[in-house]
Amino acid sequence: MNLPRDVDDYFKQTLDDTLGIPVSSRTLESKLQASQESQWRLREHLLSLFPQLKRKDQLIDRFKYEAGMNARALKKFVEENQRLATDCEKLLARCHQLENDRALYDKDREALMEFGNDADERAREAQTRVLDLERDLLFMGNELNKYKNQHQLVNPSVCTPGENILLDSVLATLTSKDDDSTYAFLQVNSENEACKQFLSMWNCINPSTRSVLSLVAKIKSLEKDKEHLRTNLHKAEEEVKLLFDENNVLEKENKRLLRIYKKRNHPDSGGSIPTARGG
Repeated sequence: MNLPRDVDDYFKQTLDDTLGIPVSSRTLESKLQASQESQWRLREHLLSLFPQLKRKDQLIDRFKYEAGMNARALKKFVEENQRLATDCEKLLARCHQLENDRALYDKDREALMEFGNDADERAREAQTRVLDLERDLLFMGNELNKYKNQHQLVNPSVCTPGENILLDSVLATLTSKDDDSTYAFLQVNSENEACKQFLSMWNCINPSTRSVLSLVAKIKSLEKDKEHLRTNLHKAEEEVKLLFDENNVLEKENKRLLRIYKKRNHPDSGGSIPTARGG
């Protein structure tokens, strides 16, 4: 059987090495050539690996770049998420504040409405009191004029005791036995000569004259009360007008806060916080 030359050369070389026979130059040249051919093939293989290695490096660089981009995007997403969470907390706090403000405005509005109703009631009472005082003042003025006319037309010397009694009785129905108030009235008006004279003869004044003076003092007091009530009525009307204006302002502010509150709870709300405006 004929063996391939390479196999035969291998056996021969092995046998020569075993027997210590020197290797021939031909064998060495063959080995050198085989080694050079192997080295050349390795170089060719190495050169063929360089483009693949370059492609792998480029692929690694691209993966690194994409990983960096993803990391930055993830970081930005986390930061945006945190910002949105902060904005959400601010919006919730703002909503609670608006709810509290609206509740306060409702309470203030109710209090103002109640105060306005009280002011209206006081104004009506004052108006009624003014009308009553005007009627009393008119009635007393008429009675005083009647009394003056009677004293001008009738001679006191011819008045009977019965007439004086009747006159005292009529005056008693219109006045009270409050001599202190009458005396105080004369003191306040002491610049008037007649009042000054009445003060000087106070202890000698007869009951009818005292009743007339008491009636005059009461009329003056009612006139002052009337003016005071008119002033209070005017103040009450001004307060009602002021409360009405404030109520309108609170009503507008309440509607504005209600719109903001509804916008906060609307699913399509952009989440922006408007600047609070004055009413």
